[in-house]
Amino acid sequence: MKKLLLALMLMATGFAVEAQNNDTPELQDAGEEVFQVVEKDPEFENGMEGLYQYLATHLQYPNEAKEKKIEGRVYVRFIVEKDGTVTNVEVIHSPDPMLSAEAVRVVKAMPKWKPGRQRGKKVRVQYNLPINFKL
Repeated sequence: MKKLLLALMLMATGFAVEAQNNDTPELQDAGEEVFQVVEKDPEFENGMEGLYQYLATHLQYPNEAKEKKIEGRVYVRFIVEKDGTVTNVEVIHSPDPMLSAEAVRVVKAMPKWKPGRQRGKKVRVQYNLPINFKL
């Protein structure tokens, strides 16, 4: 367990959360735009450090993946809603379904974020989040 936490903390330095580089809000849900680039990005409680800490304490390496020595980076896409909730969680790239399932579980369980803003108003923002699994 200590090795997993240490590995997660070390990975945090190379870990990035970023909005997609696309200026057009083309995704639609219930008639409201989903922005990919905004003036003020959504923020996890306590910023990136808070996000790293959340992942380090909640991510559980699947036992079967450990036994098979499966490692890699899972890219998860989700929307931070106007109220800060995380919705529409999906895997866009993964080395293994076991790692995908754990990444989705952890992202769906995230507490509310501070919502993104565009022109002073809260907006829905799409994010990509790479999650590293390393033994």
